[in-house]
Amino acid sequence: MQATNSGDWGAENSSAFINFGRFFVPEREVQLATIAALMPTERGELHILELCCGEGLLAEALLDAHSAATLEALDGSPEMLAAARTRLERFGSRFSAAQFDLADLRWRTRSPTPHAVVSSLAIHHLDGAQKQQLFADMYALLQPGGVCIIADLVAPADAAAQRVAADAWDAAVLRRALTFGNSLAPFAAFEREKWNYYRYPETDPAPFDKPSSLLDQLLWLRAAGFASVDVYWMQAGHAIFGGRKKTA
Repeated sequence: MQATNSGDWGAENSSAFINFGRFFVPEREVQLATIAALMPTERGELHILELCCGEGLLAEALLDAHSAATLEALDGSPEMLAAARTRLERFGSRFSAAQFDLADLRWRTRSPTPHAVVSSLAIHHLDGAQKQQLFADMYALLQPGGVCIIADLVAPADAAAQRVAADAWDAAVLRRALTFGNSLAPFAAFEREKWNYYRYPETDPAPFDKPSSLLDQLLWLRAAGFASVDVYWMQAGHAIFGGRKKTA
């Protein structure tokens, strides 16, 4: 995800992602299904907090998959929140949304206390120290037995791994463009916008994207207190990972 000229996520990026996110996110349907399958359903009730909900695709998948779930969505973009509210209107009071700043600390106490905190393609906008603080705050926020599930870009360990991630992301977008759009136009937009962070890291002037290595983030989750820390899926520099809060 590349920054706007102002160095933050603005209306232009929101519009681009709403229009092309279907093509730009590798195996998006698999990612959504994987996160839905990891929700803790042992107690029947399920309150989910989503950080940076975007247009609401993950929220929709979670609410469809878990009929007893409620979901509170937070996002920094008014355009994204408007799109999410429209998409999820059919869920009525099971869905609510509000604007926030991911880096701010004031949203990190909630009522009701969530059973799950999820986030997709957002936490890489925080630096390493901010991620560590966020993981600790998510652990404190969750109910015992609750889960933290993150889908995000991760930093490759070296230049060879970065080339592999860049090539794989290009290939994934090209495949999705031809499969779902029957056109090269989405891939052309992906190239024109230099959306492939691994291919064009120098175009991120802020830097707005600050991915950390997967290993570092797994260790930070464990240091925050999470148990059963694991990687559930990975492709083209995108990973789904997380952990569970101990019950005692």
